[in-house]
Amino acid sequence: MITTLPKVELHLHIEGTLEPELIMELAERNGIRLPYTDLADLRRQYEFTDLQSFLNLYYANLDVLVTEQDFTDLTLAYLRRAQAAGVRHAEIFMDPQAHTSRGIALATCVNGVSKGLAQGESEFGISTSLIVAFIRDRPAAEALEVLTELIALKAPIVGIGLDSAEVGHPPIDFVEVFALAREHGLKCVAHAGEEGPPEYVWQALQLLKVSRIDHGIRSLEDDALVDYLVENKIPLTVCPFSNVRLRVVDRLEDHPLPSMLERGLLVTINSDDPAYFGGYLDDNFRGLQQTFGLDAPAMAALSRNAVQAAFLTDAQRAPLLEDISSWLEAQV
Repeated sequence: MITTLPKVELHLHIEGTLEPELIMELAERNGIRLPYTDLADLRRQYEFTDLQSFLNLYYANLDVLVTEQDFTDLTLAYLRRAQAAGVRHAEIFMDPQAHTSRGIALATCVNGVSKGLAQGESEFGISTSLIVAFIRDRPAAEALEVLTELIALKAPIVGIGLDSAEVGHPPIDFVEVFALAREHGLKCVAHAGEEGPPEYVWQALQLLKVSRIDHGIRSLEDDALVDYLVENKIPLTVCPFSNVRLRVVDRLEDHPLPSMLERGLLVTINSDDPAYFGGYLDDNFRGLQQTFGLDAPAMAALSRNAVQAAFLTDAQRAPLLEDISSWLEAQV
């Protein structure tokens, strides 16, 4: 039932879909010696105590991505799995600085992912768009340089985001970067309120002028912020499995999703970095269903939220909403 529900994914880092098997395959292809004895040893590294311990492994594994074809293969692997999960549209993050900082040309990663997205749309029937996310614990001046180069390259992106280690790296540091993006008609989103305080959500909204908040679960700590988010219908791209694996919440049973829905927040469900967090989008839906007893109307509502929050035209939204309604009718 869950896999047949038409879904939209809005918070997905393409680098976070790098499965251990593909890591080993690309390492062999590119002649890279990994610090793991075998696949089982690599899998044992996937126990995290917090966001930083996850990021350390995440960035180390990216060394296997070298050529344009590597990025294309990574993207196609995600889209193949997303199709099985029932994903119909995906707005995908890529972290260019994670690659340029290790000597990979910006055009190599952008073109590789873009080719995978184009091929995947025809092969898997998933519409997509690309959002470049800037790493907040690297200098804002570097992000500005990368964005300027992306604009000069006429890179096929729809927007920019802000991600990585949140604590101590407030959105205010990136005001100039986001202003430049808006000048060039790019959509703006930002990670805020995951490990960082509600103040970071306010900054993302008021200073970066984002139209979506990625994560945002700590918004519940500020009633005025919740009221603002509800009144302005600001979407939150929530990632339940990610929150548990990174110890933002101890157990899925402790996740604030029910409270967020009760307060009227526009919540969407996403998988974030599924190769690391134990589940793709269908797995997250299934986990929520089993934990909170979500019925078919509740899951359909979450899926509709994502359609409404996506950077799509009304004409593009209409068939997705119709398909969700058809799915729901078939469940009763």
